[in-house]
Amino acid sequence: MPEKNTELADFLRRARSQCDASRAGLPADGRVRRVPGLRREEVAFLAGVSTDYYARLEQGRRIVPSPSVVDAIGRALDLDAAGRAHLADLIGLGTARPQQRSRPVQRVRPGLYQLLDALDDVPVLVLGRRSDVLAQNRMGRALFTDFERFPAPRRNYARWMLLDDEARSLFVDWEEQARVAVESLRLEAGNDPEDRATAELVAELRQSAPEFGRWWDEHRVNRRTHGAKRLRHPVVGDLTVGYETLTLPGDADTTLYVYSTEPGSPSARALDLLASWSLTGDPAAH
Repeated sequence: MPEKNTELADFLRRARSQCDASRAGLPADGRVRRVPGLRREEVAFLAGVSTDYYARLEQGRRIVPSPSVVDAIGRALDLDAAGRAHLADLIGLGTARPQQRSRPVQRVRPGLYQLLDALDDVPVLVLGRRSDVLAQNRMGRALFTDFERFPAPRRNYARWMLLDDEARSLFVDWEEQARVAVESLRLEAGNDPEDRATAELVAELRQSAPEFGRWWDEHRVNRRTHGAKRLRHPVVGDLTVGYETLTLPGDADTTLYVYSTEPGSPSARALDLLASWSLTGDPAAH
């Protein structure tokens, strides 16, 4: 085991620097702030621990606080649910898996393929570990891309988002969507820090995607649960799709992303046209 927990140290320092001191509820001490965020002693005060104890944590010392202390530090740093889960993982109290060099290849069970067929009128992606695309239905291919055209090791949502010109032109707010993909990958890397495939993906993206290293080093995390994507689709033009995520019971590593549009909206009509095009190749046929 490494002498210091460098990932924890980096995360705590960056989270502290991003805190809004004016909203932290701290008593005024008259000192001029020369750097953004909170001071170490302020985080310790808000968390109810000694400054020395918090400093040792932020230095990456191998100490394991109690769950109540971790929760208090999360509150002091104003972390959201994803940030608190990441903090617990880095400390060793979360859902992080036992260290191992490789993990079994994920497979989609037959019943899930049947579900994708039943949901044929709405776009669906099935993502696995590190945002690998395990499956998609007809509308998922039409809305985004056909991931099966890539070799199996390259069927990855974050990789496509950052390295494929098709993705850069598809998303109206590409930078925001790409950043979220990086932050989601950052969260998973903390959950399973010894996963070789994740490390290889991070190394590839750091080398090949100019923005990746900067966003990765900011050490922000994100858990995608729901949201919206604004697209400029080459076939049907502009549309906005909302998404909800569904994690399969008994398989926390597999998530369904189901996309929909507001009924009666221009985006709904665009999605209907896309459905016709995916069947006939001619959106005007709808």
